[in-house]
Amino acid sequence: MTQPPFQTAVTPNIPDEQRREAIDELTSNNRTTKLAVLVRMSGLSGGLRRQAVDGLISCSAHDLLNELAADRSVAPALRKKADR
Repeated sequence: MTQPPFQTAVTPNIPDEQRREAIDELTSNNRTTKLAVLVRMSGLSGGLRRQAVDGLISCSAHDLLNELAADRSVAPALRKKADR
């Protein structure tokens, strides 16, 4: 049985390529809340978190992007990217 895309994205022992594919699937399915959670996850690599921000941009999730841009717990570079 395969894991749901969100679970795949957050599981550290899964290869990055599969994790990236899972984030792409979340983006394709417009799972914006789950993408925002990924951006806020401090244990996730920066590249995967940036991909999640890109997914939110692709989904035109302006409200969530504005929240992330204002959230001081999010890394400054990710906040800046969300604010574009």
